[in-house]
Amino acid sequence: MSLAGQLTLRFRPGLRLTDEAFWRLCRANPELRLERTANGELVVMAPAAPDSSSRNLGIAAQLWIWNQRTGLGIAFDSSVGFTLPNTAIRGPDASWMTQERWDALPRDERERFSHVCPDFVAELRSRSDRKKNLRLKMEEYISQGCRLGWLIDPKTCTAAIYRPGRAVEVLKRPTALSGEDVLPGFVLELKGILFV
Repeated sequence: MSLAGQLTLRFRPGLRLTDEAFWRLCRANPELRLERTANGELVVMAPAAPDSSSRNLGIAAQLWIWNQRTGLGIAFDSSVGFTLPNTAIRGPDASWMTQERWDALPRDERERFSHVCPDFVAELRSRSDRKKNLRLKMEEYISQGCRLGWLIDPKTCTAAIYRPGRAVEVLKRPTALSGEDVLPGFVLELKGILFV
């Protein structure tokens, strides 16, 4: 594996990386970005390059500022982990859920990989990401309960918008993205994210 990629480890049939084992693995290796697929595979991702990290921060910062202003929910950065209904444990680059859904989570769920799918996710394609893998990840979020997702690709200057029950909408060279009715009043300015 190159430092600018990801490694997927598959286990023998009958072996499964349990929630507890995955939690312990993540705590023992905080410098790694780890995810677990619905099939129980372990995905090990390299740390973000400075360019991608800066762009990710731009997304998360704008989302956090909007959320602080509106108080409508809880915003998360790329270090989060959610256990989706299909058992995958995923960490989107930026995400958000309503305050009501957050308040419904028991305290111990908030301190682990919460068993919930966020209402909104954003993924930013880095130089090493395979677009097919990111598309599958976005489709997974939507199928597991996410109401709005953005796949932002600086390489092709596109943004793909994912919504339940609708075809993916791909925008070429957009300057901003609307949070629609999921993130009311939120507009993500893409200067410094899609275009530098």
